[in-house]
Amino acid sequence: MAKNYFYITFILAFFFSVNVAAQDSKQLPKPQDTAGIEGLSLYPNPVLNGKVYISSKNDLEKEVIVFDILGKKVLQAHLVSKELSVSDLVPGVYIIKISEQNATSTRKLIIR
Repeated sequence: MAKNYFYITFILAFFFSVNVAAQDSKQLPKPQDTAGIEGLSLYPNPVLNGKVYISSKNDLEKEVIVFDILGKKVLQAHLVSKELSVSDLVPGVYIIKISEQNATSTRKLIIR
């Protein structure tokens, strides 16, 4: 009789552990396309002189949007050259979203 309880307990424990593992795997976020812009370079970071330079392998025209840490858009620009003026932004941490052709990348931007 004690042997039966052991087997039943073992089977139930196995069943619940498999069930929990299956539920956890369903809730994982889906991987996103992380390719982004090939050869993207953002410098200097942190920005000290009010200018940041953005370049990529193709060096095509770029659409740049800068967000504060609360997600509010604080700057939007269309770049033909590599230079972006951020002198109007107060020192702090920002998120910069750069779009070039069909690719988009985001980076953290620090302004001092």
